[in-house]
Amino acid sequence: MFRPVGKRQFGVSTHLYHSQRLSREHLLDVAAHGFEAIEVFATRTHFDYHNTAAVADLQQWLAEAGMVLHGIHAPIAESLVGGQWGQWGSMLSLASADADARAHALGEAVAALHIARRLPAKVLVAHLGLPRGSGTGAGQKPPESRPLETRDAARRSIEELHREASPLGVRVAIEVIPNELSRAGSLVHFVEEDLDVSDVGICLDFGHAHMDGDLVDAIETVSGHLVTTHVHDNRGRTDDHLVPFDGTIDWPSALTAIQKIGYDGTLVFEIAAHRSPKETLKQAQKARQGMERCLAT
Repeated sequence: MFRPVGKRQFGVSTHLYHSQRLSREHLLDVAAHGFEAIEVFATRTHFDYHNTAAVADLQQWLAEAGMVLHGIHAPIAESLVGGQWGQWGSMLSLASADADARAHALGEAVAALHIARRLPAKVLVAHLGLPRGSGTGAGQKPPESRPLETRDAARRSIEELHREASPLGVRVAIEVIPNELSRAGSLVHFVEEDLDVSDVGICLDFGHAHMDGDLVDAIETVSGHLVTTHVHDNRGRTDDHLVPFDGTIDWPSALTAIQKIGYDGTLVFEIAAHRSPKETLKQAQKARQGMERCLAT
């Protein structure tokens, strides 16, 4: 079910179901609440992208739901169980200065990208390094023990991902996340000055940019490279992945800025199930309607 001409497409990231194995019923529920597209979060405990049968199932489920695969989120950890990411040893960083760790993370990202061999997708969303505070649960290493991450390692990973993605018609989009490599301005510099390829884009994560300061300024900063989005809310302190209008983002201002820069691509809700997933989807459906009203004014 492609969006009608002139109507903006809204999607949902399977982040909503991240602690569960992705299922047909999940996609049918998303479609039933009026969303047209999916971004699959490639974490093997959620969706086993190495399994060709799982990819075939996803293709069938999308057809039954009448939705398209907008994007694939490259893996950032080996697992997510009970809402907790794996320990440091299982976190995946494309910016790791450790050659073996970077190669492993890159191999997992390429394996996830290969979903697009069977299912067309527009974007592969990738992180440069790990977000601040990730992998800090019980029994895990303290923040000062984080593995070293560098711009050069990130550059090599993204250029290699680009070489794999381009023949598949997939565009690599680097996400704004809470770390020094991945602020809006840092990513623009990385894309314009560090990379030897010209068509790598940026995924603007509204919630992450809001935590970092001025969301409207971030929208304007990335405007020349914006290819996809993650839409969610928070109260400026923690990465809560709330439904839009449940936090402190000024959505009318943010959506005006999106229109001003001419972005008419998909708005992907990357929300968490603070209630049940179905209740969260009901909230998201109402939030979409509110956003459409803002965009219509």
